[in-house]
Amino acid sequence: MGVVNVTPDSFSDGGLWFAPDAAIAHGVDLLEQGADILDVGGESTRPGAERVSEEEELRRVIPVIRELSLSGARVSVDTMRASVAAQALDVGASIVNDVSGGVADPDMARVVADAGVPFVVMHWRGHSHTMQDRALYGDVVAEVCRELTARITDLCARGVGRHQLIVDPGFGFAKLPEHNWSLLAHLEAIQSLGQPVLIGTSRKAFLGRLGVPEGAQARPAAERDTATAATTVVAGLARVWGVRVHDVSSSIDALRVVTALEGA
Repeated sequence: MGVVNVTPDSFSDGGLWFAPDAAIAHGVDLLEQGADILDVGGESTRPGAERVSEEEELRRVIPVIRELSLSGARVSVDTMRASVAAQALDVGASIVNDVSGGVADPDMARVVADAGVPFVVMHWRGHSHTMQDRALYGDVVAEVCRELTARITDLCARGVGRHQLIVDPGFGFAKLPEHNWSLLAHLEAIQSLGQPVLIGTSRKAFLGRLGVPEGAQARPAAERDTATAATTVVAGLARVWGVRVHDVSSSIDALRVVTALEGA
């Protein structure tokens, strides 16, 4: 799953693809690198980010989703708003990826249920400006599994088919570095929930801390692709459903390593 950020303030690219034409061209480039799905989002969810209006989010993503879908791409819309998801599906998106797992907008379950499309349900404890205050766990793996199970139960009760649900443990969302590493080390626990698993470690801050002295500044996001590819190997060996990445080519190479190992 290749990331197409149609935002001026993304942590990973600083707005390089904010203009619609640039975002569309970037999506096409990711397809050429080997992406199976393009995940288009118009609202930054980095720690501390404030929400944009519904009108602005629609203005950003709908033209990009329409054009990429017309080009033959399989497109996922990355949104917490049911109205944005509905309009994105109308212009060609075929997956909804909601970092709130359907919590931020109570109408999201209805939209997804009516459309019958795959729905990515991420572990979430609140919006970006407060989420890191909630990174408190006794056993992060057990608690994430328990909270994702509760989301699955709630969504199914609201009419979403269990076969539609893909779970995401939410790396970097209300998680400290040690929480992220614990989750990555125990992907089998997330898979034990019985749903396909999406992993989104790409360029996250905990990777930028690797090899950096205590108190020093983390490596910038653009210098975290090698570490991201290493996590793709971990995810591939665990046979997860997918990885959501900014640099597709390096993760494709990482998965080729996994395939070669399995073939040997």
